[in-house]
Amino acid sequence: MESSPEATESQTIDLRQAYEGAGVQAVLDELDRDLIGLRPVKARIREIAALLVVNRARQQVGLETAPPSLHMSFTGRPGTGKTTVAERMSKILHGLGYVRKGHVVTATRDDLVGQYIGHTAPKTREMLKKAMGGVLFIDEAYYLYRPENERDYGAEAIEILLQVMENNRDDLVVIFAGYKERMDVFYQSNPGLSSRVANHIDFPDYSAEELLAIAQLILADENYRFSEEARAAFADYIGRRMQLPFFANARSIRNAIDRARMRQANRLFGRMGLPLTKLDLMTIEADDITASRVFQGEVEGLDPAQPLT
Repeated sequence: MESSPEATESQTIDLRQAYEGAGVQAVLDELDRDLIGLRPVKARIREIAALLVVNRARQQVGLETAPPSLHMSFTGRPGTGKTTVAERMSKILHGLGYVRKGHVVTATRDDLVGQYIGHTAPKTREMLKKAMGGVLFIDEAYYLYRPENERDYGAEAIEILLQVMENNRDDLVVIFAGYKERMDVFYQSNPGLSSRVANHIDFPDYSAEELLAIAQLILADENYRFSEEARAAFADYIGRRMQLPFFANARSIRNAIDRARMRQANRLFGRMGLPLTKLDLMTIEADDITASRVFQGEVEGLDPAQPLT
């Protein structure tokens, strides 16, 4: 027997229970814990999560509504947390039942675009097949479009993406990522793609204070610590490094920490035969920081493929 309109209208939904039961709050707490700063990004993710929860609640009480468009664009410089946020977003989508698996498949142009006629379609479809039921994260997506090359097959990959994004929107979310200025041009050149991407999130650069906090978080995760002098030296390092080419936010900080750990290991190795305490093994000293080439003057002409340490 069908329920009366009055019964349906009186049905209640506990949004908090739905929010927490799907694990959304746990994922957002995890995001706050793992990523320093990024307040506007986190606020936008909460807004999207709220929309998804309410949309599910509306379905449960029989309110017909078009499914929300979930394809996204993440813009920002390298090392600003785009991949990490994509992984957390996938968990939210899975918890709420918008995707079956909740995994993330990362792809670049080389994974999608072929070198000759007939090569692109199977490559693109293979990556889409791997991502189905989860999220396809396409990094530096603007490289898919190369109008200056008449023999380029990127346009074919985009066409296939458009078809699958439309026809499989209930089982696949595509996230396009890259530098904001280049992504803006990419969308202007591909209006059909732009119209299918409803959620645009810009990832700001980290401040020097946030980068220092990130460095200390990385160290703590690996059971290291700065001495007071090393902390001051690393703050100086950050200020200098931010002014140099090829700076990649948190990624550059992680590289710098890795090099500091290597210098610490070499310094301790030089004390062979002398007893070392647990604190010795944990502590990064100022010399481990100031030995970086960043403190040695100009570094113009650096190969961008090589880390600046």
